[in-house]
Amino acid sequence: MGVDLHTHTTASDGSDSPAELVSAAAALGLSAVAVTDHDTTEGLAEAQAAAARVGIELVRGLELSLEWGPGGMHLLVLLIENRESLSSRLVRLREGRTRRNLEVLERLRSGGMDITLEEVREEGGPGTIGRPHFASLLVKKGYAPDIPAAFDLYLGRGRPAYVERFRLSPPEAIAAAHAAGGVAVLAHPLTLGVEGGRLSAVLAELSEQGLDGMEACYGAYDPPTRRALFDLARRHGLVPSGGSDYHGRFKPDVMLGTGRGDLLVPDELLAELKAAGAARRSPAPHHL
Repeated sequence: MGVDLHTHTTASDGSDSPAELVSAAAALGLSAVAVTDHDTTEGLAEAQAAAARVGIELVRGLELSLEWGPGGMHLLVLLIENRESLSSRLVRLREGRTRRNLEVLERLRSGGMDITLEEVREEGGPGTIGRPHFASLLVKKGYAPDIPAAFDLYLGRGRPAYVERFRLSPPEAIAAAHAAGGVAVLAHPLTLGVEGGRLSAVLAELSEQGLDGMEACYGAYDPPTRRALFDLARRHGLVPSGGSDYHGRFKPDVMLGTGRGDLLVPDELLAELKAAGAARRSPAPHHL
């Protein structure tokens, strides 16, 4: 049946509500779906209720952006058991997002674009506001032909309206994942901006810090890349994970469950992640 362990809803920068996404995953025949919104667990209660109605397993999760130099490092926290342990860190992250959004808005307006905070909030709905909402508004107002172009022209790293924000360090984020009863999975590893031996060295360091898995079966990667990352994860003792990174209309070329049409994440990988989490929570045996 397959699983999808990386999706986003209206609680952050997706266009489907948590209930809509979970229902769509069940209709596709997936056995489990993870809701992994950015810096928030606010959509999980709605998603859990929908999962109970439609008969699909919900994997409780979220996605964190981490401090990292060459590129971007994101961490998926999956199989969350204790949401409350994350609350103080998530408040800091959301406050950082709010400050960043105000500066992004100011930079766009200084560049001659007629947009308001109220319009961005309307685009984002009830969830956390992010760059995809700015991008969507720029398209609607005719400042960019499509969402990827809005990032390329204005919002991406190095572009005029790109603004850094507060992020957690990798060790802090991994520790937070474990404190919440979950597992820590490195998302879309090629965004780190390193490859080959350097990527392997980074994985070795993260593994020492407690990383549990790596997203090898990622929706935007081609099959040879997925296989290479799958093998790399195994070499470092990490569970290969996978997901589409579905955002609905904000990433129209990425489909739920299948990514760009050829993704299949086996159920066994979720079982391995559960086993890794259980092993981490089990006390080590004492030898006399």
